[in-house]
Order: sequence, then C-alpha cells, then structure tokens
Amino acid sequence: MNGADAFAEVSAVLGEYFDGLHHSDSTRLRRVFHPQARYHCATDGTLLTLDMAQYFPIVDARPSPASQGHARNDRILAIEFAGPVTAFARVACSIPPKHFTDFLTLVKLDGRWQIVAKVFHFTVQPPAHTPP
Repeated sequence: MNGADAFAEVSAVLGEYFDGLHHSDSTRLRRVFHPQARYHCATDGTLLTLDMAQYFPIVDARPSPASQGHARNDRILAIEFAGPVTAFARVACSIPPKHFTDFLTLVKLDGRWQIVAKVFHFTVQPPAHTPP
C-alpha cells in the first residue's frame, strides 16, 4: 500500500469519527475506536480517563449537534505516519458550546485503521447574544 492509500483510509476513519460525534452515534464510533481504546482530557486541571464502555453511554445520552441544528465544524488538521500501521491525527470539531482539538492515535489491525487513544483539549464559547 502506498502513502496515498493509507492517508485516504485514515481520512475515511476520521470522517466516520466526525459523523459519530455530530450525530451522537456510538454505533458509528464503535466502528472507528478499538475496543481497548482510551479517552483522556485534562482541560479542567484534573485527568479524566475513560474506556470505551464508559465513553459510549455519554455519547448516546447527549443531544446530538445535528438534532439541535448546529452546522458541522470539523476538519482534519494533520495526519502523520510513524510506519505502515501507526498514525497520528490532529483534528478539530465542535459540540457547541465546546470546541475541541483532538489528538488521535490510530493503528492498523486486521486490515483496518482504528483509534486507540484520544487525547483532547476544549474551549467553551458562550452562545452569541442577540440584542432584543
């Protein structure tokens, strides 16, 4: 496989990841996260670490950005490869009012790319105030 093919495959996984977040759809996310993947955030000064059994119910319980009429705001900022089965992606996305920068580590196992680690930071943007 050449580099362009690997880039396209990882990009497709990231597209599914963005779809899962925008629709709060853990079924889609289960396709892109390895079952042993870990989720980490320290934005508030303490380390939050979840496994997928803890993370997916959170996704399922929150109203989706799509159902609330929020426009998609996701993009791939970078993809790097450490070898033929190891990749790193830096992506940005939003689940209003939060805006995320995610560092995703992927591995290719059994012929498909999967996210094995998600480390992220977020900022909160208050809703725009419209004068009366």
